[in-house]
Amino acid sequence: MDVAITLGVLALVVVGLVTNRVSPASAILGASAILFVLGVISSDQAFGGFANSAPLTVACLYVVAGGVARTGAITPLLDRVLSDRGSPRAAMARLLVPAGFGSAFLANTPIVATLVTPVVSWAEARGRAPSKLLIPLSYATILGGTVTAIGTSTNLVMSGQLEAIGEEPLGMFELAKLGLPAALIGVVLIIALGPTLLPDRSSPGEDIGRSYVVSMTVEPDGPLDRTSVADAGLRHLQGVFLVEVERDGIITAPVAPNFELRSGDRLTFAGRVDLVVDLQAMRGLQSTEIGHLKAVDHGNHTFFEAVVGGGSPLSGRTLKQSDFRSRYQAAVVAIHRSGQPLEAKLGQVRIRPGDTLLVLAGPEFRLQWRHQGDFLLISRLGGAPPSATKRAPLALAVLVLLVGLPLFGLLGVFKTALVAAGAMVATGILSPREARDSIDINVVLTIAAAFGLGQALSEVGIADSIADGLVDGLGGLGTAGLVAGLLIAAVALTELVTNAAAVVLVFPIANRIAAQSDLDPRLLAIAVAVAASASFLTPIGYQTNTMVYGPGGYRFTDYLRLGLPLSAATLAILTTLVTIYA
Repeated sequence: MDVAITLGVLALVVVGLVTNRVSPASAILGASAILFVLGVISSDQAFGGFANSAPLTVACLYVVAGGVARTGAITPLLDRVLSDRGSPRAAMARLLVPAGFGSAFLANTPIVATLVTPVVSWAEARGRAPSKLLIPLSYATILGGTVTAIGTSTNLVMSGQLEAIGEEPLGMFELAKLGLPAALIGVVLIIALGPTLLPDRSSPGEDIGRSYVVSMTVEPDGPLDRTSVADAGLRHLQGVFLVEVERDGIITAPVAPNFELRSGDRLTFAGRVDLVVDLQAMRGLQSTEIGHLKAVDHGNHTFFEAVVGGGSPLSGRTLKQSDFRSRYQAAVVAIHRSGQPLEAKLGQVRIRPGDTLLVLAGPEFRLQWRHQGDFLLISRLGGAPPSATKRAPLALAVLVLLVGLPLFGLLGVFKTALVAAGAMVATGILSPREARDSIDINVVLTIAAAFGLGQALSEVGIADSIADGLVDGLGGLGTAGLVAGLLIAAVALTELVTNAAAVVLVFPIANRIAAQSDLDPRLLAIAVAVAASASFLTPIGYQTNTMVYGPGGYRFTDYLRLGLPLSAATLAILTTLVTIYA
């Protein structure tokens, strides 16, 4: 009965996460609670993760990353990276190498959040497609995170799993023997293949940029009423195109220059994001979403782009159902989806993960919601990256401390993370509230709750059964076949659920396989951690992939173009190295 209950609960978790009906934190925490209530696992097993050092370490690392981002400490480096020297591959290398290196010591999510807007602006200003750079940026930061124990939450979860069975936690660079070769070869592959395999989502001859479709109506008795399209100045808008005019249910397209506009006409425009925004201020036109906009004071508000994540309460609901205007004190003007502007009545559109919303809101919108989990990325349109403050050297010194103390064996990773986070607050780089807001609480809860699922798999014998099946089925192929099967399972689970959940689910299986095949359990644990981070196939498998989905104008299948060869190469490298070290 315990086996049936555990499998049923696990199936519900997978379905909930794949369909984006629930957030990872809610799904995994709820699953552990159900297994405890039904008596499958004890309270210590279900909630022991909250006493483990892994989620607390992740929280501290978010504070450190928040301090570095707030001071603009990486701005001088960004100015050097985003230059016009050399070929597109040279520009990509200058971006990916420091981004990958930085993600070995900082959470990759804030790194990508910091870089997306300036990278898009730089590419568009030079007539290049951001789609050629943003997926490589995400992949490079994922690979960089596999090199150190603090590079990604996946590694910290694995370290916590090892501690839970009485092993020593992972050393700062213990993962490097597998992660570093995978990262180096992976970045080389990205630079070599990315410019060729990734699509150019811009149209030749047109201004490059994320395009949106917005609908405007002609104001009653306004300056455009009874005026021709040409006289209204709507014929040759730079970067914006008048697609059609709807009047009394009759659509006119294309629209002739001498077409006379009348009060109540619905005009549909398509064009660049910054120019579409300018339409909102054109005299004689008003947004068809005026019902959503009327409570927003245009004089004190500005436009933002907000990318919706899989765990967002907006996912799967319409703007009306989510009561968007009241909840966020903001209004959605347009939606960009899967590389295309979305033309529809916005209040009735079901929001999907990866959608980019063009939002009119107050200047505090980004500060208030950027760490709440509702949006993965919020960019202020036209905003420049923050300039380095006087505390930037201090923030970098704290970062050096975070790396140096564990490296020289002076302090463990967890204690060093506590010291570094405390230093960010004590030195005034972050206020206590800013430090709290820097933490992605959903990630922390997901990691802590995931331990209960791993305990359940071990407790009821499911991990042993799966391990026995892998050994029996792949044992004839030798160590390489057995390791490859285990790592493929880890990669598949990462794409289906989350990297933290994948580690927790695969770790007990790896332990059992190690016991049956005389492989080093610690070596297998490291391989599983690296493989679980290797999410290159979908925009929903890893947060940074979702963050670049909208700004890059990508479609779901674009990730496979570069992701398939990169995943195959990573699995081949890990399998080969584990076989050699074994």
